[in-house]
Amino acid sequence: MVIIIFSIIVLLFSTIIHEIAHGTMAYRLGDSTAKDAGRLTLNPLKHLDFVGSFMVPLFLLVATLGRGPILMWAKPVPINPYNFRDQKWGTIKVSLIGPAMNFLLAIIFGLAIRFLDLGGTLALLFGLIVIYNFIWGIFNLIPIPPLDGSWVLLRFLPKSAGRVVFSLQQYGLIILLAFIFFGGLDWVFRVSAILFTLITGRIFI
Repeated sequence: MVIIIFSIIVLLFSTIIHEIAHGTMAYRLGDSTAKDAGRLTLNPLKHLDFVGSFMVPLFLLVATLGRGPILMWAKPVPINPYNFRDQKWGTIKVSLIGPAMNFLLAIIFGLAIRFLDLGGTLALLFGLIVIYNFIWGIFNLIPIPPLDGSWVLLRFLPKSAGRVVFSLQQYGLIILLAFIFFGGLDWVFRVSAILFTLITGRIFI
């Protein structure tokens, strides 16, 4: 039960840091929408989403009898790309900084596991930080709306692919749910486990 609670806390703050990274990059590019909304803060009350932060993890805990895996998300920070000084690459910068922050957290705590003499409990807790941040970073790079990777894909699609863009934007959530339902998360977990081993020198169980 302690591990489950810690997993939820790790996921919550990983998603919050992810969203703060988006808002901070947008602010540096000239858009203060997130800052004006008070979203550039670690205060979880500013970021909690009823469905993503409560209902989904609760459902997954019940459905898996407490074994997990657990997924959750925070409210996306509000961003107005028309305020960006860099109109060409601004959206991509904002999109990629969120997953990049998750990878950075995973690497920092992963290297701590590899090079520091951590106790068993602390190593386990650090390991959860590593694996969940890898999972969240990779998951968000999937090029399906509304995930971050979709903004990169849409930026590079030619104008002749307008029908594809429209379909992705209109049916993105359905496509994403199908991806999850047909085992897409298994791929995300496997890649995350490989990265976990590369960084920590240990096998994630």
